[in-house]
This record gives sequence, structure tokens and C-alpha cells, in this order.
Amino acid sequence: MPTTAEPTLADVRSRLDEIDQAHLLTFYDELDEASQRSLLAQIDSLELERVPEWIDAYVRSKPAHEVDPDRLEPAPYYPADHASGAHAWDRAHYRSLGEDMLREGKVAAFTVAGGQGSRLGFDGPKGAFPATPVSRKPIFRCLAEWCLAAAARYGRAPLWAIMTSPLNHDATVAFFDRHGHFGLDRDDVLFFNQGVMPSFDMASGRILLARKGAVATNPDGHGGSLRALHHSGALETMRSRGVEHVSYFHVDNPIVRVVDPTFVGLHAHAPDSSAQMSSKMVPKASWDEKVGVFARIDDKTSVLEYSDLPERLARLTDDAGVIRFNAGSVGIHTIGVAFVESLNAGGGFSLPFHRAEKKVAHVDPATGEAVRPESPNAIKLETFVFDAIPLADRSIVYETDRTDEFAPIKNARGTDSPETSMRIQTERAARMLRAAGVAVPRTADGAPDCTLELAPTFATA
Repeated sequence: MPTTAEPTLADVRSRLDEIDQAHLLTFYDELDEASQRSLLAQIDSLELERVPEWIDAYVRSKPAHEVDPDRLEPAPYYPADHASGAHAWDRAHYRSLGEDMLREGKVAAFTVAGGQGSRLGFDGPKGAFPATPVSRKPIFRCLAEWCLAAAARYGRAPLWAIMTSPLNHDATVAFFDRHGHFGLDRDDVLFFNQGVMPSFDMASGRILLARKGAVATNPDGHGGSLRALHHSGALETMRSRGVEHVSYFHVDNPIVRVVDPTFVGLHAHAPDSSAQMSSKMVPKASWDEKVGVFARIDDKTSVLEYSDLPERLARLTDDAGVIRFNAGSVGIHTIGVAFVESLNAGGGFSLPFHRAEKKVAHVDPATGEAVRPESPNAIKLETFVFDAIPLADRSIVYETDRTDEFAPIKNARGTDSPETSMRIQTERAARMLRAAGVAVPRTADGAPDCTLELAPTFATA
């Protein structure tokens, strides 16, 4: 395991020799003193003792993730239409229970925010991207305003944990400092870094050098957020402040309900929930929409990636013509603090890795020359947060509406772009205004004939 004291060259070299990765120190003598210390610290921070295991399992092998289609069933879920039909449930009851939890400070918000805005043509953390239709508020401010709205409604702001990455950590903290934490108490916002994994040469299994003084690494995936919560000390802080559950979501969705009392109440109190990990879904737009789907496998709720669901099952409909495997995953969960601790028990981490073949630029340790491959040359390993769902004793799914809560900004143009997000935000505001008795002009095709924006501090229904 990584050492607690500053690592020495002899210690690091010894650990690398044991796993046949001593090439990482090939250029050590060419580095200045600061670069030497940085390289030793980076190598020491990696779980070197597990490297041979990872190479055997994921570099020399290709783990299969195939699922027997005969074992698959659609996952049940709590429908958004709670008041009618055979699946009616008492929404007001669970909302009341969730509101009590928010008043008692038992729920923290948790944002996965390690991404940069480069795909959007934006230089900075994705959370700093201007996202709203009128005022162009950054995503971080949209999320902060949900926390402020919760403070006004429930008497306290939820503790807000934000997972950054080594690439954007300093810039994210500086952004919050410049904006006075958007009116939130500085002590109510926790920042911590995502973990990384070494990138492996596909042919040899050797860890790649990004440059002479740095190991090539990649983020350990959104599943690593549950590991980072533990290793950063964020869970300990949450425990000390009475937090029992975290509301998990990604930074690219400016209209996510940062804390949803109904969802929290269901997660913690529904009879079919173990209060370990619960999820939100939206109905798929079409059978071939490229989103993961909730399914039951051997009586356990899981998320299948769209590529793993056989087409014949993806196309299946019920008697009403509704797609059977209809519950699309949107990366919104409520997760018990105790459950996260259990995933990190004994110094290990319970989630499996997923293997990806990628092009990774690196330095050739034999020549010192930079190599920019034209085809995949490396294996990157990452974990997915939804792999924790089947590890829960009983996991529930709750339906939400796309327009109400899902307007992600992932791409510069096309699907899930700023344009589509702002259109959804306008439609959402129009629905809220209509519900309040305000007429909104619409075009012939039913879309709002205007551009609208409502802040969470004004409307969170």
C-alpha cells in the first residue's frame, strides 16, 4: 500500500522491482529535484501490489460481461403517476418523510464533477459552463441554488460534496472562491479529488509513462466516486454531521433535483428498499435509445448498458405498446452512507473494473522518444457507479420526467447539447408557470414561443 511518509527512491524502486515495473524510474536521474519528488509520490500513491492482479485480469484477459437473456426481466419502479392504476403509492407520505430527513440534516448532496468543458469548446471545469437560457448561469450556480432553496424550505442547507479530478480541482475550488460559494457557507461545501488508475501497455502490460517524470493515468470512473468518498475523509465528515444518505448526480445536468424529498423518503422508508442504493429512471424515448436500462437479473436490480441488451428484448412491448425494458438510467441515485462504507471495507473496493482499449500517448522507456499511437495501444480501467446497485440487499427505482429533471449538457451540438438543454429548461419553466396559472405563448407545434428561466430559489416544485 502507499506509504504515509514521503517515499524514498529506494522504497519505490523496491516496490517496482517486485512487480516488474522498474522502467517507471528509467529517467529519474534526468529530472530536477522537484520532479523527482513528484514522480516518487505519484508512483507511491498507486496500489502497486495489485498491479499484477489487474494485468492478469484485464490486460492479458478480456472479462466477459455477457448476460443470459433468459434471466432478464424489466425492473419494477415507482411510477411518476402515483395516484392511479395498480401501482398507486402514497407520494405525499414519502415526501413528508423525506422532508423530515432534510430538516434533520440526514441528507448530503454529492456531485461528480471531474470533467472539463473541452468537448463543449469551453476552457475550464464543466461545472463552470454557462448553462441557463437567459442569464447563462454556470451549472455550479444552478446546483448551489437548489441547496439555497433547500435551506430556505427546510431550515438548513445540505452538506454538498463535490468530487473533482486532478485536472480541474484547483480551478473548481478557485471558481467557488471567486463567486463566494454562491451564498453557501464555505463549511457546507466539501471538495475532494477523484482517484486515478495507471494506464497499461496493451501488448506488454507495462504501466505507461506519460512523460519522463509522470506516470500515464486515467480517472477511475464514476464508480470511483464511492471509493473517493471514503478515502478523502468525506464520509467521516458526513458521519460527524449526522448525514446518513447522499443524493448522487453528475455535474452535466443543470436541472437535476439536488435533493428530492420524495425520492429520499422512498429510498429510506419504502418497504421494498434496504435504504442502501436507489435510482431514478426516465422512460426511454425509443427502443434503441443509447441509455442503460434497469433490469432484474436473478431477483437483483441492475443496470444493463444499451449494448448488452439484446435487440429482441429491447424491441419487446406490452399489450399497450409500451417498451417492456423502458426504464432508462440517468445517473441519479440516493445512497446510504453505511452502504458506501461497506463497499470500502477491509481496505479494498467492491466494484469491478471495466476494460477499455484506448490510444494513449507516452514516452518510450527504451529511447525516451514521445510516442503518439494511431490505433489503440493501451488498456484503461474504470468502475461504474451502477455496478453497486446489485450489491444492495433491495434496490428500488423511481420514475421521473425528462423535462422535470434531465437536461444534460454533454456535447457541443446535437443530442444533449446546450441547445437541447436550454430548450428543455424553457419547457420546464413553462410547465411550472402554467401550473401556477400563468399563460405561456406556444407555437403551432406546442413548443413555448419564448425563452424562459426559473431559478430553483424561486420554483422547486
